[in-house]
Amino acid sequence: MIHPAKQPSLVYADAHGNITDCLDLHAAGMSGGEFQLPPKSDFIPLPEGSELFVLPGRLPIGCDLKTGEPLLLEEDPYSGKKIQAVAAFMSPAHTATLNSAYQTTENAPRLPLFAYTAVGWYDDRFWATAFRSDNDTRQDCSQFNQAVINAKTAKKLRDNKSNRLIQHLGKCCLTYACPAARNYFLGRWEAPLPTSPVCNARCVGCISLQTSGKCSATQDRIQFVPTPAEISQVAIPHLQNAEDAIVSFGQGCEGEPLLQTDTIEKAIIAIRKKTERGTINLNSNASLPQSVKRLADAGLDSLRVSINSAQEKYHHNYYRPQNFSLSDVLESIKVMKKEGKFVSLNYFILPGFTNSSHEYDALCSLLTTVKPDRIQLRNLNMDPEHYLQSIQFDHPVISMGMKEWLAKIKTKFPKLQLGYYNPSIR
Repeated sequence: MIHPAKQPSLVYADAHGNITDCLDLHAAGMSGGEFQLPPKSDFIPLPEGSELFVLPGRLPIGCDLKTGEPLLLEEDPYSGKKIQAVAAFMSPAHTATLNSAYQTTENAPRLPLFAYTAVGWYDDRFWATAFRSDNDTRQDCSQFNQAVINAKTAKKLRDNKSNRLIQHLGKCCLTYACPAARNYFLGRWEAPLPTSPVCNARCVGCISLQTSGKCSATQDRIQFVPTPAEISQVAIPHLQNAEDAIVSFGQGCEGEPLLQTDTIEKAIIAIRKKTERGTINLNSNASLPQSVKRLADAGLDSLRVSINSAQEKYHHNYYRPQNFSLSDVLESIKVMKKEGKFVSLNYFILPGFTNSSHEYDALCSLLTTVKPDRIQLRNLNMDPEHYLQSIQFDHPVISMGMKEWLAKIKTKFPKLQLGYYNPSIR
């Protein structure tokens, strides 16, 4: 991976969103609310498909060129006008090592449900503090031709007007540019099977339903439960024909799929009557071990468990679960492993929290106890400050760099897979 020869410069935006760099300050990063000068080895060229965000109500923080001390930039040094901090939203398969460094001003709006990676400028290009966490290119920007997507999606929607699930996926594809929905209409890799309009958690960072009014959901939640026949009509041809075929229940546009266990169980049985090819996966909060057992018996191949923390307090404060706890989540993993099935953790990464000493120790204990097969390193899509406040995070005395954290996990658990996507396992 390419790294910059010198420290990238701080970037900031004016009131209109125009971005410029400040040669008098190095780009800084933030970890758990603490500011630091990122090592040059943390920076990679901003990947294609990433986006740059301005952060309203937030003043940029850079680092002194000589001492590395964090310094607040309150106005444009060239014009004296108001400025805003800038962050990178990384393209898929990239995991942040540091958040953008900023100071939030009074009455600043809450940041939308995206991830905010530190970014700088050097040698005529943007650099971000991140690493590529999966070499799979299934959601890379280069894999999508919008004209082809439009044509194939339009045809499938015309040919399947009575299938509500296909029509819903059409909106996901054309309105929200959901990579999984796009790949479904392109007939390849992993296809989504959203099923549940309801949930048994009230996640602080839920991307399909927000009730506080202070932050909007990033997409609409499905409003119906598709029938087993509708699900099968999506899944069977995809599994029969797609390269590295996967179909996944549990998507960003729905609640918790385990609440539709009856429907999903019938769908899996119907699918497996027609084809043994491909992987049937469930993305879930893993709250109902008995339901997980039923689906495993029906033919579910893999389970991806979404988890923000291996510590009960922080898990509870984020998910705000209704009638389940972290112990139920761990029991669901045990159920799948006992059945000889594949389990991934969809582990939400936030620099300064994930790599804190207590969280690292708790994760190691979890990995040792329930032995999942894979960790998917997913950036937490949420205002970092609001997240830490919401979970009542106690700032740690000791933390480590995200790359050090990754290296220690690899060393301690050499058989554990680390990536970003659900793997094809059959």
